[in-house]
Amino acid sequence: MNTELNYKHLYYFWVTAKEGGMSHAAERLGLAVQTVSAQVRLLEQSLGHALFKPAGRGLALTEAGQAALQVAEQIFHLGEQLPAAVRDATRVSEVRLVVGISDGLPKLAVRDLLEPALAEPNLRLQCHEDEFDDLLADLALHRLDVVLADRPAPANPNLRLYSHALGSSALGWYAPKAWLAQAREDFPNSLATVPVLLPTAHASVRLRIDQWFERHGVLPRVVGEFEDSALLATFGSSGMGVFPASEGMRDRLLAAYGLEWIGPCDGVREHFYAIGTARKVQHPLVQRLLSATAG
Repeated sequence: MNTELNYKHLYYFWVTAKEGGMSHAAERLGLAVQTVSAQVRLLEQSLGHALFKPAGRGLALTEAGQAALQVAEQIFHLGEQLPAAVRDATRVSEVRLVVGISDGLPKLAVRDLLEPALAEPNLRLQCHEDEFDDLLADLALHRLDVVLADRPAPANPNLRLYSHALGSSALGWYAPKAWLAQAREDFPNSLATVPVLLPTAHASVRLRIDQWFERHGVLPRVVGEFEDSALLATFGSSGMGVFPASEGMRDRLLAAYGLEWIGPCDGVREHFYAIGTARKVQHPLVQRLLSATAG
């Protein structure tokens, strides 16, 4: 077995796997089917395992082929990033920060969390929103500089991620004017009669809100659930119902959304974390985020 990998052979294999067959791969590559087939066979010989097996009129990946495809995906994804990485490296005055935003994190809080980095005059900020576990995987592959989330990274010896607390905020209840009087009367028991909007279970604070209802013996009249906190606030301000949100956002919610304060969600707090791949943070802008919190 030849352990020296030929990346051209790997690329032809990758295209074949993505296209679902030799003929489609040959068409995409502008080559003869025989040429593509020969290159893939050379790769199989080099690795010592068959990567494809017959499946009806087409081909399917073997177990070895599936493993090879996973690695090829990472290799060629990094290859696609090469031009941008070289281009960015030549812009010596530009400071790039790639941030993953967990879908459970209140979007209204994101700008405040990033405020220390926004003071950088040569900042080039990229924000990517996704599910928490997917963002952690991208972080481990160094596709992100930091992940902002509403929970720390779970213990996983395979990922080696480190969570840094960015603080927390108490939760309170807000209402559009149409529901204000009814919501304030006999609060929080009123939440059993007025329409209530809540974050989905994607947000870690949802469990604490549910427990708060149980402590107060209130069965809420839930009419909507939202993954995005800004979307929740938008529907709430339109008159759909009352909802919980950070007390830190109180002035903004009242001024920008025309909402009114009902009362506290006593004992319930949202927590914010910056998650990175090293215990000692190296990225200067991520250091700013943590230093601002410590201060």
